[in-house]
Amino acid sequence: MVTILSIVPYKIFPAKVGGQKGIALFNEYLAKETSLVCVSVKSNDPLQAAGYTLLNVLADSPSRYINPFYFFTIQKIIRRYKTTHLLLEHPYYGWLGILLKWFTGVKLIIHSHNIESLRWKTLGKWWWPVLWQYEKLTHRVADYNFFIQDDDRNLAIKDFKLDAGKCTTITYGIEWDIAPAKEERNRCKVIIQQQHHIDNRQTILLFNGTLDYPPNLNALKIIQEKINPLLLASGFAYKIIICGRGLPAVLNDLKEFADKNIIYAGFTDDITIYFKGADIFINPVVDGGGIKTKLVEAIGYGTAAISTKTGSTGITGADAGELLRITDDDDWEGFAAEITRKFQSPPSGVPGAFFKKFYWGNIAKKAAAFIHQ
Repeated sequence: MVTILSIVPYKIFPAKVGGQKGIALFNEYLAKETSLVCVSVKSNDPLQAAGYTLLNVLADSPSRYINPFYFFTIQKIIRRYKTTHLLLEHPYYGWLGILLKWFTGVKLIIHSHNIESLRWKTLGKWWWPVLWQYEKLTHRVADYNFFIQDDDRNLAIKDFKLDAGKCTTITYGIEWDIAPAKEERNRCKVIIQQQHHIDNRQTILLFNGTLDYPPNLNALKIIQEKINPLLLASGFAYKIIICGRGLPAVLNDLKEFADKNIIYAGFTDDITIYFKGADIFINPVVDGGGIKTKLVEAIGYGTAAISTKTGSTGITGADAGELLRITDDDDWEGFAAEITRKFQSPPSGVPGAFFKKFYWGNIAKKAAAFIHQ
């Protein structure tokens, strides 16, 4: 019998942003397919772990990543729960996973959310080559390697010299497997129009993300400085709504954009209303790694989306059909043109292939089957 011990080295509850949801929901759905226990930081609430046991073992301080005594603590947990597989989120605990594999005989699974070293490279960190070598070693020792999208998997197989048979794509997912009805989307649109005093002749454009994360902050600046001026000059009738927490103080006052069709809604308790009610989700992201979780969610709600090539990584035209249009990075004239052109006819809906790939239930079954093979 397969029993997985998942190590989650940071706070994921309450799961509000994409990275937190990605781990919390993956564990929840994977626990429906096989026995799973999670070791995590003390700040996580065990009662929020749905369908599996969460043990508050790790400290919340940065020193947790280098504490050698965790080897003995987790070794005891492995024996207590008769663990067969050890699942690491990200490669940072690679040293611990490798030691536990060697001394307990567990199979080691690395769940990669990006090629972390390359993500830090795009963010300008000088030490990324050191992480590259560490990340490479961790993946090479692992028995199974889960990557968030195909480009990462293919790159790792080539540059880390991995056995392709030990690698698979386990993407970010959504919890629903059918798009909301047109009536539900219309209801949400009316709520947005009333709350933000938007005329029903104006197209509602949405951007959402954690705004203190550099790639999202950069995208926000692009909206303000590149895309919005082009839209203003075009005479197109629209409003751009910005949702997300963590806006840096330097950009905290957006009053200067109030008369320029940009509305800052901040963090919202129910972002699904905005995803369902928006006409177009815009995703002008040009850096960072992995898959853009907000784009997956928007398309899953049946919302048309326009994205840069980098921002659409992990989502193909075959996945999203008519709902997704992709422009070249930094082609802001082309991006704005796609918005003003809108969609000449209403998109035909979310393709079945999208839910087959991105529904958490299907993702968890794929992961479990790969482990059991």
